Amino acid sequence: WDFSLIQSLPKCMKVVFNTIVELWDEIVMILVETGKSNLVLQYIKEEFYKLAQSYLVETKWCNEGFIPTYDEYKANGIISSTLPLQILSFLGFGEFSNKELFDWIFSDPKIIEAVSAIGRLADDISSHKFEQQRVHVASSREEAYKLIQIEIEDYWIIMNEECLKIENIPRSVLEIILNVARITEFTYENFEDKYTKAELMKDYIVALLIDPIRIEQCK
Repeated sequence: WDFSLIQSLPKCMKVVFNTIVELWDEIVMILVETGKSNLVLQYIKEEFYKLAQSYLVETKWCNEGFIPTYDEYKANGIISSTLPLQILSFLGFGEFSNKELFDWIFSDPKIIEAVSAIGRLADDISSHKFEQQRVHVASSREEAYKLIQIEIEDYWIIMNEECLKIENIPRSVLEIILNVARITEFTYENFEDKYTKAELMKDYIVALLIDPIRIEQCK
């Protein structure tokens, strides 16, 4: 990258850019002893690029007042959900990370597409009322909730089918991907956004990390 070009960016974008660069430096420091730092960072940078492109598409839609079709928005939203990047980044720190795994992720496998679609749709349903109050890309109407929920269920079917079909990827990797979908469903259940409204997450965090139930207590 030509770092001299950041001088022409607005201040807010400089902050974002510098934060991303610091993150990449940290990734290299963490992975340097494994000998995988350059490999992992190469793929993470590429996924960051795809994410930025998806954000640019949504920005153009907003500025131009363009309302995409449902399929157009969903295709772009799978990337802007950030889940492909999250999955890649998490797996990049695992002992099973290698070029073959990263190439598989970049081949847009159905299981990652399904997980990302669930994240996008569940997020959109929970944030629908908020987004209607501001200038934003079009989001689903309330009467479409049931249809979207049916589609989410269909994506779960796809994930289960893929887990049974995929043979060249470690089961532990597939389980991690499934867990991303499970966390997403929990986060946005009952049309609530526990990311945005952190107080909804408080009791669960306390139960998990502060007041966990010990196994011996259950005996």
